[in-house]
Amino acid sequence: MTDTTSTTGTARAAVLNAVDTPLQIRDDITVAAPQAGEVRVKMAASGVCHSDVSVQNGTIPLATPLVLGHEGAGVITELGPGVTNRAVGDHVVLSWVPQCGECYFCTRDQGFLCEKNAAVSLGGLLDGTKRFSTPDGELGQMAYCGTFASEAIVPVISTVKIPDDVPLGAAALIGCGVLTGVGAAINTANIRQGDSVVVIGCGGVGLNAIQGARIAGATKIIAVDMFDSKLEMAKDFGATDTVNAGEGDPVAAVQGLTEGRGADVSFECIGLEATMMQAVNMVRTGGEVILVGVPRLEVQLDLNAAFTFLYAAKTIKGCWYGSANVDRDVPMLIDLYQKGELKLDELISREIRVDEVNEAFEAMAAGEVARSVIVHD
Repeated sequence: MTDTTSTTGTARAAVLNAVDTPLQIRDDITVAAPQAGEVRVKMAASGVCHSDVSVQNGTIPLATPLVLGHEGAGVITELGPGVTNRAVGDHVVLSWVPQCGECYFCTRDQGFLCEKNAAVSLGGLLDGTKRFSTPDGELGQMAYCGTFASEAIVPVISTVKIPDDVPLGAAALIGCGVLTGVGAAINTANIRQGDSVVVIGCGGVGLNAIQGARIAGATKIIAVDMFDSKLEMAKDFGATDTVNAGEGDPVAAVQGLTEGRGADVSFECIGLEATMMQAVNMVRTGGEVILVGVPRLEVQLDLNAAFTFLYAAKTIKGCWYGSANVDRDVPMLIDLYQKGELKLDELISREIRVDEVNEAFEAMAAGEVARSVIVHD
């Protein structure tokens, strides 16, 4: 089924007007018609992710004003010219990394590095232009998605079709936190059956790294965080041991839980220099460090090359978007969810309206939630 009728719509959305300011809820947003290779999506749900906060506070430097939100799911309501692989009525998960399937990286199973992703920092779509506007001017949209809006125009290669019977609130979380965290464990890392794993930072991504490590076969999974509330959540997702980093040296604690050697694999899911260095020091000789958290651009690591890489033979890997191939991994994660092996519903701590998004940011900072999910009307 195809439908290329060109329309203009309106949306209610949370807009970031400037760094370090609260989001503004606006009802007067015009959503232009989809252009070639684009679709209109009526958003059903959007996760509130720490990366949204990172844009708000300037850690991820995106041009303002823009509609935040990059973790979402909804229903396609209109097709742009040339779109033949989606239909009106399709339920989709959004991917904030468009994956064309044809470029150098996509053909090497590195869709997370797709060459189409070059314009993300500009807040436009793949052609660099914008589809959101207000009487004050154009608005960008975060990572081609803008899921804090009730509808958006997105590249068709930013959508993954899912079965209609999958709850869209749960499916929304797959688009970022689940793909990133679970993907870090099953795609980026080389976890073997019986391995020991440590995860630093038990927010949405960290909780998914924990359950990804469980799915991959790790039998000792150590969760590290400053909040006891998050450590309790970590147990529900597969952590066998917990370490409160505010109650002593977390590196020594992890070594004590791994017979003095350190873990086989560590995941850093915060993006701070101190915790990245802890991740390096928490793994054993010959161990693997997976850096998942997004640091500020000025962050540098002071590593002794000889002892870290040569004598200790440690491997440090960056992890972008869970090293995901979305067309392969989204269906796989949905299958695991439907089999009861992947927790999605349990990640949803609160369902909110878009008007409550600033309070959701505060709840995240206080360690009160795994995920707040915006439910659009």
